[in-house]
Amino acid sequence: MERFDPSRRGESDNAVVTRIRLGGIGIDPVSERQAVERVLAAIEIGCGGQVVTPNVDILAAARRSRELRTIIEDSDLVVADGAPLVWASRVAATPLPERVAGSDLVWSLSEAAATRGLRIALLGGTPDGTARPTERAAEILETRYPGLKVVGAWCPPMGFDRDETHWRALVDRFEAAAPDLVYVGLGFPKQEHVIARLRTVAPRAWFLGCGASIDFIAGFRRRAPEWMRRTGTEWLFRLASEPRRLARRYLLDDVPEALRLLASAVAARRRHH
Repeated sequence: MERFDPSRRGESDNAVVTRIRLGGIGIDPVSERQAVERVLAAIEIGCGGQVVTPNVDILAAARRSRELRTIIEDSDLVVADGAPLVWASRVAATPLPERVAGSDLVWSLSEAAATRGLRIALLGGTPDGTARPTERAAEILETRYPGLKVVGAWCPPMGFDRDETHWRALVDRFEAAAPDLVYVGLGFPKQEHVIARLRTVAPRAWFLGCGASIDFIAGFRRRAPEWMRRTGTEWLFRLASEPRRLARRYLLDDVPEALRLLASAVAARRRHH
């Protein structure tokens, strides 16, 4: 299957648009609307792809792992989920248009898919006893966007990707559903490894690694208020909501990584001038 290269052109002219380098990885300088348009344009011509949404946490992991850097670099669309990435790009005088969060893309892509008759599948979410956030998220999306075709909502058990029986069952369901667009909420980098395997099954589909977005849609986790998302303080809300799980990651890994990123941006600006 031919790989789609949507990009590298602007919307209003034929100028080549290159990725902006931040923290050792390339970010596509697109708005949320432009990201949605790229995905739709690829689906229309039958070319599949993958969206990765780096934030500071993912940036820190990628800095430590060549494999993870390669996963990001090889993705068809890379958008800045974390506000510090946008801030750093502006400090470095290579500004990104805006933050493009995976938790927002799941809504905007669903809205666009509903108007075009595209087929969507959801994979992941965090089981809560007998409750299934993935099925609940599918119901909410279909209610919000009449006409949306959710053809699969799967919340497989832990270790499904290492169990041949569970994996084969997922592939069978996936092939029968034949989705155009797939949200995979398993956390980075597990979701990206699963996506790599599923792309061989559905080479014409587009995949979005969306982290906790399925739980957010279903209401199983609360997302930060809009003003915190705009000001780049959403991480504080999540830290307060899940301190035992996130304290080490945010305070010991992500804060130093954000400071390192901004320092690198200052140095890049000085070199530029």
